[in-house]
Amino acid sequence: MLAKVCSVAVIGIDAYLLDVEVYIATGDMPSTVIVGLPDTAVKESRDRVKAALTNSGYKFPNKSITINLAPADRKKEGPVFELPIAVGILIATGQIHVPDIQTYAIVGELSLDGKLRPVKGCLSMAFKCKELGIKRFLLPSENASEAAVVEGLDVIPVETVADTVGILTKAIPPKPHKIELEEVFRESCGYDADFADVKGQEHVKRALTVAVAGNHNVIMVGPPGAGKTMLAQRIPTIMPPLTLEEALGTTKIYSVVGLLSPRQSLVATRPFRTPHHTISTAGLIGGGSFPRPGEISLSHNGVLFLDELPEFDRKTLEVLRQPLETGSVTISRALNSVTYPARFMLICAMNPCPCGYYTDKRRECHCTPRQIQNYMSKVSGPLLDRMDIQVEVPAVHYREIVSDRAVQSSEDIRKKVMAAHTMQKERFKDQPVKANAHLTSRQVKKYCALDKPAEELLYQAMTELGLSARGHSKILKVSRTIADMDERETIKVEHISEAIQYRSMDRGLWK
Repeated sequence: MLAKVCSVAVIGIDAYLLDVEVYIATGDMPSTVIVGLPDTAVKESRDRVKAALTNSGYKFPNKSITINLAPADRKKEGPVFELPIAVGILIATGQIHVPDIQTYAIVGELSLDGKLRPVKGCLSMAFKCKELGIKRFLLPSENASEAAVVEGLDVIPVETVADTVGILTKAIPPKPHKIELEEVFRESCGYDADFADVKGQEHVKRALTVAVAGNHNVIMVGPPGAGKTMLAQRIPTIMPPLTLEEALGTTKIYSVVGLLSPRQSLVATRPFRTPHHTISTAGLIGGGSFPRPGEISLSHNGVLFLDELPEFDRKTLEVLRQPLETGSVTISRALNSVTYPARFMLICAMNPCPCGYYTDKRRECHCTPRQIQNYMSKVSGPLLDRMDIQVEVPAVHYREIVSDRAVQSSEDIRKKVMAAHTMQKERFKDQPVKANAHLTSRQVKKYCALDKPAEELLYQAMTELGLSARGHSKILKVSRTIADMDERETIKVEHISEAIQYRSMDRGLWK
């Protein structure tokens, strides 16, 4: 007999419908074969399905079984198809009768005792089911909250094979899982850290405020213990709250990688990723035989923080250049090509020399000029050019640490950021660009109008600092953001002057 069950698979962060076809032949030698480009985990499903059905009180046929995963020209991976395979075998052997089986999409991994384990990518699967008109999505209970984010789809959680059979045969009434999306979104969008915890470093806070207001990349240079990491960790707290659309996009990526906690519905706060400097190129950019998102995609709509920047492998850092420009990364393999979103703020921190105290006036540096030059040269010029804001972070004085002076909170700083974002949103309402940092060359010319004194100051800075054409563009974009924070349409000399200060390290430490 032949049975066909609808399932869903994921490629990249997008899903596609898949038919699980089960054919049981009589008279042949007993065997179970899975075809349709399965990987090792899929091939091993036959043993888990056999044990799960037997331990759930059903019969596994001692016949020739052929299981086809269609379309057959796409590589299949993971244990996501085990529950639909088990259902297909029960239908093909006549143990259950489900006339409306094609109204269901079924996914799930089986344990040997018939219980269900969670699978990856259920949010993308739920979106695809709704798009293609599937009425019911049957999945492990731990994934139900994640999939229930998609409205207009009956998300039916199950715990065991027996529960699944009961729901399909109408012996157990289905209980679609529902959540209050707005309430979940509101409850999950808080942060534990706050800029009020940071003493001193007011000029660095100002630079980071400008960076967040225009989504600019930042590099901080200073001695150990100056507060670079502490400042970076609080950047998400001054970024605009995630919109529901952004939260869904970020949650898709975390769902595919399997980083959502049990019964978590949404990633409602800005991601903050801090990979170790020993990370590989594939770990940072994404990759593998089955392409997986890397750290830059996990930072989508958030912050990627690279601490101790010169300690990273130089070749690994160079792969950041293209995603920083395009906001996405494409990973190509022989059988497929996958594009992941990667629109993030890059925040880097580093010491000015191997010992860390080259710029510290209170500690003596023991590094030779050659050692300092070699250390700083580990950061390539093209990558440095893509850092819109370069700021020195000096050591904090004792008086600042023990001071009781009121410090701006993240909420206060976020209000300034939101004012600048409001201006940019209105300016770019009919364009794909959302922030000043992403302006094209043509848009820079259109939106970054300078008055005469500002133009003369920029010419002088370009001449004396020897900045590149990209450096010129970065200054204009940053000055545009500073003017937005002052609610000015025309860029004044004070805006250009502050933006130039954020490029001063081009002639300092690196030259």
